[in-house]
Amino acid sequence: MSFWPEFMLIALVHLMAVASPGPDFAIVLRYAVRFGRQQALAASIGIGAAILLHVTWSLVGIAVLIQTTPWLFKVLSIAAAVYLAYIGVMALRSKAPLHPEQAIAGNAEETVPSAGKAFVAGFITNGLNPKATLFFLSLFAVIISPLTPLSYKIIYGVYMALATAAWFCMLSMVLTHTKVRGFLLLKGYWFDRLMGLLLLALAMHLVVTAINS
Repeated sequence: MSFWPEFMLIALVHLMAVASPGPDFAIVLRYAVRFGRQQALAASIGIGAAILLHVTWSLVGIAVLIQTTPWLFKVLSIAAAVYLAYIGVMALRSKAPLHPEQAIAGNAEETVPSAGKAFVAGFITNGLNPKATLFFLSLFAVIISPLTPLSYKIIYGVYMALATAAWFCMLSMVLTHTKVRGFLLLKGYWFDRLMGLLLLALAMHLVVTAINS
């Protein structure tokens, strides 16, 4: 298969995958609403950087090992579930602002994580997601031809990392727009709690999948 048809197919499949709701969307939404644009953008870049981790695993064959070694896959799944559950519990503890004016201006008592911590949170959220690992394994095994040169595969991987970061950065810009964020700050604790339930559900799903696999 030539470069461009294969690349366009990969880009389409990747777009559908990255646009679907999941842990990445949840973490970006939480950081955008609670902490602002800088933290949301840092988390988005962390998510994009983690794509390179999955691509590397797929290229060097570690993803195949994870898939064919049940206990290793279970360890990864449970680690991801614990992390998602922790974020979910923290989100469920969100409360309505006592003073709406203060919420819009910013809560001085709330500890805002640094951009570095936000980046790490985004990286871990995506990097510990076994579904992402298996997605890229399937992508490299099914869509990408074995005859495709390694240089092309690296280009595909870099593109998907950049495209993922760009998608969530765009989402961060929208969610942190003054009017949008003002509304989300006033009613955002409901979104936070909803995201908390989603993250806990995802964590439980990972545990059940790991146990039954």
